[in-house]
Amino acid sequence: MLWELHHERLYRLARRLAPSLEDALDLVQETFLRAAGRPGSIPVGHSQEEAWLVRVLVNIRRDQWRKTSVLARRGVGALIGTEVRDPEPAFIAKAAVWQALDILTPRRRAVVVLYELEGLAIPAIAALLGISPITVRWHLARGRRNLKLALGDFR
Repeated sequence: MLWELHHERLYRLARRLAPSLEDALDLVQETFLRAAGRPGSIPVGHSQEEAWLVRVLVNIRRDQWRKTSVLARRGVGALIGTEVRDPEPAFIAKAAVWQALDILTPRRRAVVVLYELEGLAIPAIAALLGISPITVRWHLARGRRNLKLALGDFR
């Protein structure tokens, strides 16, 4: 039942947070595995369930991001920074935006994605992520500034 109610929403969010389709599917799967492992910790009610699942998904992605950062600092792996070879302007622009989003921390990226791409209001984002509306506004402002700086060379 939980899957039927929330998997589409979680997949859309995961697709915007994860670097690839496969990573997004893995992220959603891991979120539901954690929910299955802790059924007593899931709050009752549609919006409370969704908020809990979104927080779990964002936290999993944050952990993945931290792990990638640690590995990159140690020289074990490289951060995703693929060179765009296709000359199509739309493809280049999309790749630039994805690269710019990759520099944001997972929580900041989630706030920007939920607000700018999903069209959620600040109070709804605050409820989903379990943070205050002021914190959402702060992350949104910082995220926009980071994106502007990252995309400044793209023009």
